[in-house]
Amino acid sequence: MKVAIHARAGSFSDRWIEYCKKNSIEYKLVSAFDSDIINQIKDYDIFMWHHHHGRFEDVLAAKKILFSLEQAGIRVFPDFNTGWHFDDKVAQKYLLEAIDAPIVPSYVFYNKKDAKAWAKMTTYPKVFKLKGGAGASNVKLVKTQTEAFRLINQAFGKGFTQFDRLNNFKERYNKYKSGRDTLLGVAKGIGRLAMLPGFAKQQPPEKGYIYFQEFLPGNDCDIRVIVIGEKAFAIKRMVRENDFRASGSGNIIHLKSEIDLRCIEIAFDTSLTLKSQCLAYDFIFDLDNNPLIVEISYGFSVEGYIDCPGYWDSSLKWHEGDFNPYEWMVNQVKEQLSN
Repeated sequence: MKVAIHARAGSFSDRWIEYCKKNSIEYKLVSAFDSDIINQIKDYDIFMWHHHHGRFEDVLAAKKILFSLEQAGIRVFPDFNTGWHFDDKVAQKYLLEAIDAPIVPSYVFYNKKDAKAWAKMTTYPKVFKLKGGAGASNVKLVKTQTEAFRLINQAFGKGFTQFDRLNNFKERYNKYKSGRDTLLGVAKGIGRLAMLPGFAKQQPPEKGYIYFQEFLPGNDCDIRVIVIGEKAFAIKRMVRENDFRASGSGNIIHLKSEIDLRCIEIAFDTSLTLKSQCLAYDFIFDLDNNPLIVEISYGFSVEGYIDCPGYWDSSLKWHEGDFNPYEWMVNQVKEQLSN
């Protein structure tokens, strides 16, 4: 078995490389952006790439290359079932509705007339989101019809930049106040008020659609569950101070006792239906305390899960102790190859 890995410092690839070295698995490092990348790895059995939504070249190339290799019989991570909907909340809405997964009610419109007609008759608040972005970026609480109309006009006018300058500064300042960032980080946030980062300059404006979700009150946290094959682990993320968003708060609880087992069960069932290799699920709860999926993603931050005390198997049996989910990813693709 031969494995090709697109390496990026700080990504899953660091752990994949360690695993291959430890287990004497033949591997080579490649750049997926080489024009002859297909020829470079056509004799390999597996190709793995932790592509990132915040890197414009990844956004342009990753899904095309991975799917092309998959069609050629090479096992890839993430495969099509796992990654086609990555960083696209609208795609996730359709996908989860199609399989009758329990999802937070969501609404998407592709013209201003329909969007405004809905905005006139719906109740508030609602949650506005762009289809892309992680860590609760590009997410706003819409409290009135007037606010909704303003967003609708912008969505079908000049559109939205992928990078919210003011929100970025607020994020950095709040992290500084909580001890999770330095004054240098705040200074960078000030700089971004004047200058967009490279990926935001390259991304075209988000326009031509508008997406809302129901706001479910009473949630002081969300539950993040990650399923890789027949194993799952989870964290509880508390909402930010004076906010409604938990993603990106940095206030994480790792205790098993804080995780609603229904979320684990739903995540396993959904992953089985979707035939995914690896999916992270964000759950919140409705007024009847039923867990609902907010969104999904194949990727996640490495640092937030180091302190997880154990994991569940697909029979919901708990396994106490340290584990390495990045090794699970390699093993998952190896099993697919064997089958």
